[in-house]
Amino acid sequence: MTEKTLEDLFLDTLKDVYYAERKILAALPKMEKAAETEVLKSAFMKHKDQTEVQIERLVEVFEILGKKPQGKTCPAIDGILDEGKEIMDDYKGTAALDAGLIGAAQAVEHYEITRYGTLKRWAESLGLSDAAALLNASLDEESQTDEDLSAIADSTANPNAKQNAQMAAE
Repeated sequence: MTEKTLEDLFLDTLKDVYYAERKILAALPKMEKAAETEVLKSAFMKHKDQTEVQIERLVEVFEILGKKPQGKTCPAIDGILDEGKEIMDDYKGTAALDAGLIGAAQAVEHYEITRYGTLKRWAESLGLSDAAALLNASLDEESQTDEDLSAIADSTANPNAKQNAQMAAE
């Protein structure tokens, strides 16, 4: 058996995140449609546009490596997206839906943040500075999206869900 290298690990993880981004791209319009508030709908559409650019950056990283862009099935993102679909189904029409959608979206963001952060560091270790810069741009966007979702949760989604729960209890 041949020894696996950091280069192999980098390529495998790149394939993983490429698969994940493409799955996320398909899920975001469904999340936008399910969202109750315009601010959350807008956030999901903004992130859809960012995800398209992030996929383009990943294609550039594959090109830097001289490899064809291809995904590798990622059970982690499949599971996270399945949980998001479950929230859409179980909380449809409730005041808690947007809070749940934000929680599901942040699970996706945190997954992406870990992947992009790891890939960036590996690219730096491998001397792939152009790839590291591309990955860092996506990492910054994912971190900002996470912060934006937290702000929406704090300003509207969580208070709305809580207020309706209190009114129902009265």
